[in-house]
Amino acid sequence: MTIHTCIALANDTPTCYLATTEGDQPHVRALGFWFADETGFYFQTGSIKSMTTQLKINPKTEVCWFDEKNGKMLRVTGEVEFLEDRALKEKCMKDRPFLANMGLTADSPDLIIFRIAHGEAYIWTFENNLKPKKNIKF
Repeated sequence: MTIHTCIALANDTPTCYLATTEGDQPHVRALGFWFADETGFYFQTGSIKSMTTQLKINPKTEVCWFDEKNGKMLRVTGEVEFLEDRALKEKCMKDRPFLANMGLTADSPDLIIFRIAHGEAYIWTFENNLKPKKNIKF
């Protein structure tokens, strides 16, 4: 498996589960995944969400996608980086037009974009369930 296999699985699986911590308490929530490419796994949220504060305090996270149809699970572990890129925010507004209904624009400070650019990925299947993990570094 390669990082390109992981990117494809993430892009084909619209819902992911992202973990954060607050103090010593873990928190996991479902997110509508935005996109992945060779530069990382990209997410969008709002500044009001506790997830944003939690990730700013502790940027370490793990994200999980489960492709029920093919029985595959992708886990990506790394640290998030917050991005203030106008072109990326414009892409977000184009890709996610429902955000405009929430009063967000590409210039809105409440539109938060972050990515995992470096870390480790692993694809689990029933076939490799009992085999040693082969993490993919990216």
